Amino acid sequence: MAKKIYVGNLSFQTNDDTLRHAFSMYGDVAACSVVIDRYTNSSKGFGFVEMATDQAAQAAISGMNGQTLDGRQIRVSEANDKPKGDRGGNGGGGGGRW
Repeated sequence: MAKKIYVGNLSFQTNDDTLRHAFSMYGDVAACSVVIDRYTNSSKGFGFVEMATDQAAQAAISGMNGQTLDGRQIRVSEANDKPKGDRGGNGGGGGGRW
């Protein structure tokens, strides 16, 4: 079963191919993506890698956490699942003036 990994503190020059190449030494990379800001079209400085097996994911987390990639010391950990239907925010609405 594939396991998703969070990769933080990425250089703004790091792209999907760089990320895939760096993590491929620990096993098969099922998917990877650097998160891009939709307004500026530049990296947000973090991304996700999905390893094909749990063993490969654990090896990648242990091996890559604290390593330097594109001049930055990256942080690597198991990704947390995003709650379904939760878009963040405080849920408050705007109140009108009386």
